[in-house]
Amino acid sequence: MSFSKYLIQWYLQNRRNLPWRKTTDPYPIWLSEIMLQQTRVAQGLPYFQKFMQAFPTVHGLAAAPEEQVLKLWQGLGYYSRARNLHATAKYIAYELEGKFPPDYNGLLKLKGVGEYTAAAIASIAYGEPVPVVDGNVYRVLARYFGIETDISSSGAKKQFTELAASLLPKAQASAFNQAMMEFGALQCVPKNPDCTVCIFNAECAAFLTGRVNALPVKLKKTKVINRYFNYIIVKDVKGRSIINKRSGKGIWHNLYEFPLLEAEQGTDNEDVQAFINSLYGDYGITDVKLLNEVPVVHKLSHQHLHIRFWEVFTRSEVPGTLDPNVLKSYPFPVVIYNFIEKYWGST
Repeated sequence: MSFSKYLIQWYLQNRRNLPWRKTTDPYPIWLSEIMLQQTRVAQGLPYFQKFMQAFPTVHGLAAAPEEQVLKLWQGLGYYSRARNLHATAKYIAYELEGKFPPDYNGLLKLKGVGEYTAAAIASIAYGEPVPVVDGNVYRVLARYFGIETDISSSGAKKQFTELAASLLPKAQASAFNQAMMEFGALQCVPKNPDCTVCIFNAECAAFLTGRVNALPVKLKKTKVINRYFNYIIVKDVKGRSIINKRSGKGIWHNLYEFPLLEAEQGTDNEDVQAFINSLYGDYGITDVKLLNEVPVVHKLSHQHLHIRFWEVFTRSEVPGTLDPNVLKSYPFPVVIYNFIEKYWGST
């Protein structure tokens, strides 16, 4: 029996019961694939269910305000996915009359849809025989065939895509692609897979040569930068606070946050208090308090944020402030949302 037949047979016996696998409608398939970019299924599933309940059709998603979309997405991270999702929904609803492009090449033109996502949607929704290639596929193929190509190198994607295409049975594109992804997620996991129960342990080159944890090869490492954020929580005489919308490009675009001082490492408390005084001194500052001596470290893919929160009380009203109950309805990065829940939940 061939690799493909074994794999599909394994998938049919072991696949998880996921809602987007019960349909060929491209809308929920597209929604799930966007959500699962750089996200585990266990984390993405509740968000998928919330979105399908709020927006059962692409027209409903297109008609929603961006802030509602971002609020529902809150906590899932990589928020550009949510903005691209919303923009694409509008394009499909208003420019394509609610119909998704019917093939891989058409799907590839949608905002936020790359080669992997287009291949997944095309094969699952339409049965188009185009292979998916992601981290799971790199890992399964590199281990089974003993491939030592650095997967971060320029020619790796072409090599693995051609290999996956050669294995893909044209009449079973949907099952094969989903099987590759599921096998990598459940069986051929990144660290310490249980190869003793693997269906391929009699043929897998990595297992037979003791290289399971050495494959796939990835030499290029992501450079991580550290940033130091000081968030100012104003509490004016009426107990109201200020939030701002992040309009600049970069992390958390169009999400909300408290007034921010981004400082250098080692900036002392006197510098932060001078900044606070320059903003709110005219409103009669009565107290300034650092709420966390040890910064909250929020890790993103390329950045580690070291976050401190400051509480500032004023004796008069500050323009532009919001009642905490109103403030909570806005979309925030999850690290700020978690702070809000704890902070106003205890006052």
